[in-house]
Formats: sequence, C-alpha cells, structure tokens
Amino acid sequence: MITEVVYLLDTRLGTQAELRFLADLASGAFDIETVHPTDWLRNADLVNQYRNLPLGTVDASVIACAERLGVDEVATVDRRHFTVVKANRTLALLP
Repeated sequence: MITEVVYLLDTRLGTQAELRFLADLASGAFDIETVHPTDWLRNADLVNQYRNLPLGTVDASVIACAERLGVDEVATVDRRHFTVVKANRTLALLP
C-alpha cells in the first residue's frame, strides 16, 4: 500500500510531497504493518466475494489488516469500494 500512497502523492501533490513521505518512511515516522499469511487468505476471500466491483488486492489488504488489528477507522481517497464491502467490523472512512 505504500506504493499506492507514493503514487497518489506524486500525481496529486507532486514530487516534493513524494520525497517528504519517503524521507518520513526512512526516519521511522510511520509504523508499517506487515501483511500476515492469514491476511492473504482474507484478501482472496474478499476479492472473490466482490469480484464484480472489482475489488483489488490493495483495498482488500486494507480491510483484512483493519479487521485483524481491530482498527475502526480507515483513511482513503477512494471511498467506493469501502462503502460496499461488508467487513467483519464497521469501518469509519476518513477524511
């Protein structure tokens, strides 16, 4: 998902924003959550269940990790998939 954030920063805010984000990553400013083996199974389940959207692995990974971590809030600039998918818990979409 980091690559998707970097892409959005570059295309919407420019290279300087991308470079600042990369520097912040390198400095340890963010906690990076690794995708666990069980997340991959949940990703496959979600992608299969919502194949007509289509739901991609990136959005499915966000949902799977949020479920596993007990996170109730998800930041997204693309709300369409998150408003349709029924996660195992209610997710508040930010901003």
